[in-house]
Amino acid sequence: MTRGGGQKANAEGSERRCIVTGETAPRAGLIRFVAAPGGQVVPDLAGKLPGRGLWVAADRDAIGKAVKKNAFARAARAQVTAPPDLADMVEAGLVQRLVNHIALARKAGEAVAGFEKVKDWLAQGRARVLFQASDGSERGKGKLWTPEGGRYFAVLTAEELGVAFGRERVIHGALAAGGLSARVVEEAAKLAGLRKPVGGEPAGKDRKTT
Repeated sequence: MTRGGGQKANAEGSERRCIVTGETAPRAGLIRFVAAPGGQVVPDLAGKLPGRGLWVAADRDAIGKAVKKNAFARAARAQVTAPPDLADMVEAGLVQRLVNHIALARKAGEAVAGFEKVKDWLAQGRARVLFQASDGSERGKGKLWTPEGGRYFAVLTAEELGVAFGRERVIHGALAAGGLSARVVEEAAKLAGLRKPVGGEPAGKDRKTT
């Protein structure tokens, strides 16, 4: 994040200020919240709910501080309340959205699962994004590689990935370049900030090649 932000970026609406840190960052790295008619703060993960947006960094600690320090009410300048489990609500919503995006990509022929299929896509240069189960074997996951110029994430469990592919469990998956790949990467990056550490390292630590 950078404090202040460029005037051009702000004019275009591409950046917002986090109500917790006071720093300005691209909207892709923030979670939008709005106050419902009853005065309760709710996450707006699709960015379509009416009302003034209250933006917080896509980070579990930041959302927790916003709730604890009543930052939503101060930013809204109104009597609004935020549920104590707000971060959990955001995490669950992001999981559902990410699973849905991958499922749509699969139906469009833009995603495959399974070690051999993913390996073939990587070898052929068809894969743009490699994703693997956060609870999969590190030894097995290490046999695949991040696509050249592409992205990698491991924020979903094998069961969650299985839902996206209509299977019981999925460890390895890949996305082709396309309209959904950018959206999946964005949602995965947000989810990484909400998920608790797995194996001593932040779940879904993103890596990319240049």
